[in-house]
Amino acid sequence: MTNPIYAIGDLHGRVDEFDRALSLIEHDGGPDAEIVFLGDYVDRGPDSRGVIDCLIAGRDAGRRWVTLLGNHDRMFSWFLEDVPRHDPHMLVGYHWLHERLGGVETLQSYDVFFDQQTRLEDLHAIARGAVPVAHRMFLRGLVAMHQTPEIAFVHAGIRPGIPLSEQRENDLVWIRQSFHNHRGPHPKLIVHGHTPVDRATHYGNRINLDSGAGYGRPIGVAVFEGRDCWLLTDKGRVALLP
Repeated sequence: MTNPIYAIGDLHGRVDEFDRALSLIEHDGGPDAEIVFLGDYVDRGPDSRGVIDCLIAGRDAGRRWVTLLGNHDRMFSWFLEDVPRHDPHMLVGYHWLHERLGGVETLQSYDVFFDQQTRLEDLHAIARGAVPVAHRMFLRGLVAMHQTPEIAFVHAGIRPGIPLSEQRENDLVWIRQSFHNHRGPHPKLIVHGHTPVDRATHYGNRINLDSGAGYGRPIGVAVFEGRDCWLLTDKGRVALLP
């Protein structure tokens, strides 16, 4: 019998949804369940710091948790480097502190506030003083992919036609159109988040669990046995089919 593995979609600073997801999983599989978090723990929601605290606490308690790297986590981590690093994948004119991306809300969760007259070098110094070293180390330790014999868990998706072992981190945390538009089989079933949908959706060759927690909607929580997938709800498992 295949051991179940659970997955939780993009959290985006939602500790309330984090707690709800863990409660659903514990009810289904007990407190020692293996869980893959699909990345994007920060930005947009009200308590990015609290989400990272919870993830670190679970890791330190020996929970069987895998924490994947999301593009928002990488933007936050890069901002906290000795010299802030800008992600070149973003559109011209966008940056981590752009109003649409949520970096402002993340810094506010660490009690860092600023206005448009603040210089980046000053804000950077304040942020590095406010964000615990343990949080910076956690962000740097996130992994880009987790695999079972049947499934590859990633944040955004994969580059079609490229072996899993040769995928680039930039695609794993950012890719959209070429991955979404690919209808053929992948080497494994791809389980991802990154692109909000109204509800968790099975597309046959991939499953998207980002149901929009960053925009106030409930988070996607699923359990897998082999390639078979069920969503977890307050009423139990609901089969998620293509």
